[in-house]
Parts: sequence; C-alpha cells; structure tokens
Amino acid sequence: MPRSIASNTRVDRDALIQFLRPRHRVVLMTTRSDGRPQSSPVACGVDAEGRLMISTYPERAKARNIRRDPRVSACVLSEDWDGPWVQVDGTAEVLDLPEALEPLVEYFRSISGEHPDWDEYRQAMVTQGKSLIRVTIDSWGPVATGGFPSRLAD
Repeated sequence: MPRSIASNTRVDRDALIQFLRPRHRVVLMTTRSDGRPQSSPVACGVDAEGRLMISTYPERAKARNIRRDPRVSACVLSEDWDGPWVQVDGTAEVLDLPEALEPLVEYFRSISGEHPDWDEYRQAMVTQGKSLIRVTIDSWGPVATGGFPSRLAD
C-alpha cells in the first residue's frame, strides 16, 4: 500500500478564502494575560470580506483575551482528521449587540445557509446576549496535509 506523503502548498489570498469557506472546524488561539496561549475549538464561517467569523459570548476567555490583545491564530481543519488544514494569523475584534446582530446572521448563513425564521434567530441572539469575533487575516501558512516525508515514499 502506498504511503501518504505530507504536503505543503502555498496559496494566494483568493485560494486561501476558497479553502476556508467550506471548512468550519477551527482551533482559535488567543493570548492569556500571563502571555500563555489559550485555545478554543470553535465553529467558524467566512464573511464577504474574507474575515473569519466566530460566534461567542462576551464573558468567554477568547473574547476577554481578544479585547486585551487582538492578535490571534487559527488552525482551520478539514472534516476528516487526515484532511488538509491551514494556520492563519490575524487581528481580531469582538462585536457586541446590537452591532453584532447582522454579522451573526451572516455567520449563520456562511455555515448553514438560510434559517427558516430570521426574526426568531435574531431574537435568540439577543436573548442569549451573543457576540461575534471577526478575524482579519494578516498572514497564513501553506495548506498542509499530514503523512510521511517524501524521502520515505514507496
């Protein structure tokens, strides 16, 4: 059986956004007040401007950390564990209600499509006091896959 060979493919911004749009599993990394990393597995969408969008609550560690230090990294994973992934680095902002309401609609659409009752969805976001994290992507690594180094190919 042939071995799976690791790959690293450099992509431009347009190809990166195409890669990100269908992938919604992300590990978001922020910085704690003591300088150590804090990671959060989250669902993520991509808005019309190519920014990552993450729904959260204002009291979550990731939101508090971003308000203090907006530099973040995110590892965007494929559905399959062995699928391709990419790390992006960027500058984040936290939007609170009421400013977050329409971006939360865009977040939902980017992941799940149309909601059967947008008024109900908006009211649920207000009732829950949701916030939205938006990440402007500053840089990114190659789209990578795991596997053996090429020197070990069959």
